[in-house]
Order: sequence, then C-alpha cells, then structure tokens
Amino acid sequence: MKINYLKYFMTLTIIFIFGIKLNSQTKYYITAPRLFDGEVMHKDWALIIENNKIINVGPVEQLKVPEGSVKINYPNATILPGLIEGHSHLMLYPYNITDWDTQVLKEPDSYRTVRATVHAKNTLLAGFTTARDLGTEGAGYSDVSLKRAINEGIIIGPRLMVAGRAIVSTGSYGPKGYDSDQQIMLGAEPADGNDLIRVVRDQIGKGADFIKIYADYRWGINGEDRPSFTLDELKLINEVTKSSGRVMVCHAKSKEAIRRAVLAGAETIEHGDFIDVELGKLMKQYNVTYIPTISAVDVISQYRGWKKGVTDPPINVLNKRKSFKDAIASGVSIGMGGDVGVYPHGENVLEMELMVEYGLPVIDALKAATSINAKAFHIDDSLGYIKPGYIADIIAVEGDPSKNISDLKKVKFVMKEGIIYVSK
Repeated sequence: MKINYLKYFMTLTIIFIFGIKLNSQTKYYITAPRLFDGEVMHKDWALIIENNKIINVGPVEQLKVPEGSVKINYPNATILPGLIEGHSHLMLYPYNITDWDTQVLKEPDSYRTVRATVHAKNTLLAGFTTARDLGTEGAGYSDVSLKRAINEGIIIGPRLMVAGRAIVSTGSYGPKGYDSDQQIMLGAEPADGNDLIRVVRDQIGKGADFIKIYADYRWGINGEDRPSFTLDELKLINEVTKSSGRVMVCHAKSKEAIRRAVLAGAETIEHGDFIDVELGKLMKQYNVTYIPTISAVDVISQYRGWKKGVTDPPINVLNKRKSFKDAIASGVSIGMGGDVGVYPHGENVLEMELMVEYGLPVIDALKAATSINAKAFHIDDSLGYIKPGYIADIIAVEGDPSKNISDLKKVKFVMKEGIIYVSK
C-alpha cells in the first residue's frame, strides 16, 4: 500500500493510542483493482473521501486526484462498503466456552458489558462497520449503553441498532429446569395480551431501536418449536411499534410462526429453520427479508459432537440446508446475519461462507451484507453502498471476494465515518 503525508500516520497513532475519534479534515483518494459498490463489481475504480462522506467514485481515468489528498492504493485487493452484520448478540460469547445458562444467570451485567466492548472492537476490525444486536439475553439494556459508548468515541465498534431485552411470551423462554420456587431471570422480557402494549412502549422508552419478538420457541409438548404469540398479539405489537416509527422483527423457526409474523407485519424473519418455497413467496409478497443465521445451527451442532467433514450432518443441519435452498428458490430477499455470539465476534464472515456453501451465488452474499441489509434496516439512504454523498464506511480486503468469499477475512483496511481503524 502507498500512502502520502505524515498527517495520516499521526491520525492513526492518536486513534490507536488514545482511543478517540477525530473530526479529520483529510481527503483520501483510494484505489484498488476491484471495487464492489454494493451491487456491482467494477474494475480499476477509485473513490474520493472528504471528512466522513464519499465525494465521488468512478473509473480511475475519470477521477482527478484532489489537491492535498492522501493517496491510498492496494494493488491486489477489493474495496467494498463497510459490511453490515444483521443478527448479533454482543453480550454473548461461544457456548463451548461458557454455556448460555451460565452467561445469563451467573455473570453480572457489568462483566458481560466489559466483554462486549471487546466483541464490538473485534466486529469493527473484521470489516463490519454496522450491526444489529438482537437482544442482550438477560443483560437488560446494556446494549443501549454500549451503543452510546461507541457513538461518543469512548470505545470503538460498529454503529449499532439495538433491541434491548426483546419480548417473549410467558412460559416459553429460558433458562428453564430450575426450582420453580425461585425467581429465575429470563433471557428476554415476558409479556402477553394487552400487557404487550406497556412492555413495547417501555422497551422503546429505554432505548430499543426496534422491537424483537420471539414468535415461537422450543415450548411444544415434545420440546419442538411452536408459535408463542397469536396473530392478534403480533398485530398489536406491530401497531404500537410502528406508531413510534420503529419496526418489529421476529425470531420465527416454525412454519406457522413465520406465517403469523409475516401477516402481522414483521420486517425481518430471523432463523426461519422451516421456511419453504411457499412461505418464501409469502415473505416476498409482503416485502419481508430473511435473515437465515445458518452459522448458529452449524456451530451448535459441532458443540454437541458433530465432527464436520468427518461424520454425516445431523438432521437440523440437513434441514437448514433444505430450507435455505427453498428460500433461494422462492426469490425472497436474503440478508446476512449469523447469530454471532454463538460463535466468536470478529468471525462474522463464517455466515457468508456458509450461505455460499449452501447455494447462494457469491455476488448475492456480498449484496446480503451490504445493500440488502441496508435496505432491510432502512439505512440504505446513507450506508450499504459506495455512492457520492454516502457515509464513508469503506473496507478493503486482499483478493477477490466475488470469486472466493473467504477473501473477506483478509482485511487490509477499515474506515468508519471517514476514520481509519485498520491499515495494513
């Protein structure tokens, strides 16, 4: 990489040593053999950045290098918009290190929040400049504080959209199996019927950017996923949520829960383990985006003893493969979100690798983590693309991820809002 000017190095030094965010006036002229703009891969394009915005982008021969700009060139790399993680839990870490019950019941919120600051840093340095956090799993509204600390430049991390506690129906969610004479703290907030109005408003008042609902859970008579809210309850939740200018998103694995969530107005379906072509078409009809979380199924199966590549895949993995292929066939919009936290933060690209392994074209996987997620999360007017006027969230990776999705792991450069956090 070739870079001019001492100012660039001074800026990096101040960021990394003192951990502060600067309002830099530096202009950047960045080039690489390939540039993915959120929809299309271009050859030999450049982009110009000033302050925190993209000023121009286009073929190298058409863009004049601005006077006084810092020139950055990566000779064997691809420039992309900052990636968008669609389903994360920054308060969680892999269950093969510490199981979910122990994290929720025995670890203080303060400890979990300290760990989450590292998770946030690892996410950003992996090239994910924006992330949705789908619930703190027993840590209250710690995600709201984490978001504030990032926004105020106290710590580094992706810009966050947070759900707070999330909402479950009474009796459905865990931890379970403990003495019922004790008051066991749950991983989300229970509510039912008309009380849903109060709980939704309370979560909004405490900082939730969207309302996350568990439309089903493993509470069937044999432990199977069954719907946990009626259609009318989901419609009530959505009515209150929409009146605040926010959106409802739904954890939904079973067919009936997916159907109810879509008809009630959910904007994204998380997991969708039993989605089929018919449900995918229904989601497409209602403009609902599918966030598949393939990685969670894959890694949890490995935690439970599956030796991937050695033993036959378990039934839940086979089912996930089928459901994902059905989703592709249905034409539903597929975003990217891996349920990261179940596996290590910073290894977010695993989800995209599995999406491609399960049949999604590579270019569609790149769109899923950029333009599609941006549209699904209503931030596509400023993020998810490399366009003039958009926020300067830019990454560069060695190689060509449109041919090998794993090249996204080879991060060379990360810029968020015009500030450089990685430069190799």
